[in-house]
Amino acid sequence: MNFADVRFWGILAVSLLAILVIRVVVVKVMRPDPGHYDRAALAITGLVLLGCVSLLSLGIFAAVSVTTYLGLHLILKTDSSQKRRAKWLWLLIPLQLSPLLFYKYGGFLGNDILGLESRSFTNVIIPVGISFYTFQLISFAVDTLKRSQPLPSPLNTLNFAGFFPQIVAGPIERRETLLPQLEKFRFRWDKKAVETGLTWIILGLFFKRCLADNLALTPLVHSGTNPFLVWLDTVMFGFRIYFDFCGYSLMALGVAQCLGIRLTLNFRSPYGASNIADFWRRWHVTLSTWFRDYIYLPLGGSRTGFWTANLLIVFAISGIWHGAGWNFLIWGGMHGFFLLVYRLPMKVNLPRAVGFLLTHLCVFLAWLCFYETNTQELFRKLGLLLNPASYDGLAVRSFIAACLSPNGLDVFGILGIVVCVISLEMWSLRRQGEPYRFLRTRGAAAILIFLTVILSPISNNDFIYFAF
Repeated sequence: MNFADVRFWGILAVSLLAILVIRVVVVKVMRPDPGHYDRAALAITGLVLLGCVSLLSLGIFAAVSVTTYLGLHLILKTDSSQKRRAKWLWLLIPLQLSPLLFYKYGGFLGNDILGLESRSFTNVIIPVGISFYTFQLISFAVDTLKRSQPLPSPLNTLNFAGFFPQIVAGPIERRETLLPQLEKFRFRWDKKAVETGLTWIILGLFFKRCLADNLALTPLVHSGTNPFLVWLDTVMFGFRIYFDFCGYSLMALGVAQCLGIRLTLNFRSPYGASNIADFWRRWHVTLSTWFRDYIYLPLGGSRTGFWTANLLIVFAISGIWHGAGWNFLIWGGMHGFFLLVYRLPMKVNLPRAVGFLLTHLCVFLAWLCFYETNTQELFRKLGLLLNPASYDGLAVRSFIAACLSPNGLDVFGILGIVVCVISLEMWSLRRQGEPYRFLRTRGAAAILIFLTVILSPISNNDFIYFAF
């Protein structure tokens, strides 16, 4: 669901109107349980919206959801031992992962790892949201079997797996937080909830349309030979991916809030972090905690002497989760290395400002691996950035000339807005305990609407994480 596309809101409005009209007729004629009707209508709405995005995405989502539910139903019905039930996960989880492995990693595993040089995966389209709902359903299966939780009804399970605001790009919710809300779901008009939800939607649209889309469309001269320009491209991409992904997450949170459902705040101003561990407590929170709870801790966490290997395994998987390519694996490895260095027993007490700058230097250096997918070119650019000799007078003059070019004002103008927004996030987190509180006041909402209207580019880019 592209929340930045007017068509989404049109389809959603028509769907909600149809739900209201049918509800009036059905309740008068058939007198069903209103709660059951509302939950069924919510499930159908999610399926319709996902089908409008892609019929392939709808079909694969249905396959993974049905496999999960039927698998859990059979395990719970045929095996009464909790210990044996948990062992069935070794069969169920690979079944859940099989569509993800085929569509997202088939080409990488076959051609890059095994060297098959097959063209079978050349035109394979990755189903939208497959990484997100697959991980959510894996955690659902693990929690159901290992914690002896009852299996919900098929309808409630479908709503948990396919709650439309977050199915495409998260947040990745847990059974204990989202499922109880959906089991009690009703379509109600709650003025306060709608007002709160709208502030999240307005902020998310501003992040996406005003900041992320402009960062994508206002490059300086792309250069693979000038380290300053490579750094600038990397910084702009780092900010773009944050405002793009966070913008979606905030809009998802807002739409859910309007429906009376609370989702997890997936970002907590990550660019306000003063160390790399703090960055990962703020960036893509639900994925970070998913890896911690379902991979890192089961491997032994930090309680074992192999904690360094556990950490590197987690970040290698995190890198591959983001994309099928060596560049994503390198990105994960870099962050794993940064965290290992941070957690070394020999601590160096750095001033907060130095820690802040060093953290962002590492984070933005790693972002180069996200947008540079050519491995050979990636290594060349990394070598350029890490080579002090490349920062010579010619590079400085070339960089200054690019900054003074016609696009330079646009670039630094949008970067100026970015710095102001992140500063407000940090201030809000320090004062209010919530990074976006000051950006969600009525006055701020009016300003953000104005800026979004006048500064949004004509073209509308898809959300970056739709590809993951």
